[in-house]
Amino acid sequence: MAAESTIYLYTDGAASGNPGPGGWGAVLKYRDLRRELSGGFALTTNNRMELLAVIMGLEAIKWERADVEVWSDSTYVVKAVEEKWLDKWVASGFKKKKNRDLWERFLPLYHRHNVKFHWLKGHAGHPENECCDRLAVAAYSSGLPLPADEGYIPEEEAKLL
Repeated sequence: MAAESTIYLYTDGAASGNPGPGGWGAVLKYRDLRRELSGGFALTTNNRMELLAVIMGLEAIKWERADVEVWSDSTYVVKAVEEKWLDKWVASGFKKKKNRDLWERFLPLYHRHNVKFHWLKGHAGHPENECCDRLAVAAYSSGLPLPADEGYIPEEEAKLL
């Protein structure tokens, strides 16, 4: 990936209670352009918000085959892609896999672009990661009514699937 044509996507997700109210934040940077995105839900999980931050960032990219470097503090998201867990989940038909709805939403976006994932330590002072964390927390703690995360399945219900 050529640095001058690379889009940098920084992401974070958060949930208070896990499950509980949650939010996601993303920062897109391309050359001297910057865009911040965020959203929240009344009941969700941290992992769902971590993944949704990546999805929303990738969905915001309007052209095809973009070079994208994703920086996330989520080992769940980064390892799922970089260590090929996701390939195994797809091969098994996502059998009893949590967050299937989001992974299925992620896959076409991932294949649409040239994406490389990087893990970074959260809450370690990285400016963009700290910004994403603030965006995620603000998205669910504003006091405004939050929508339902339609794809969230409580643990006890997930065991029945």
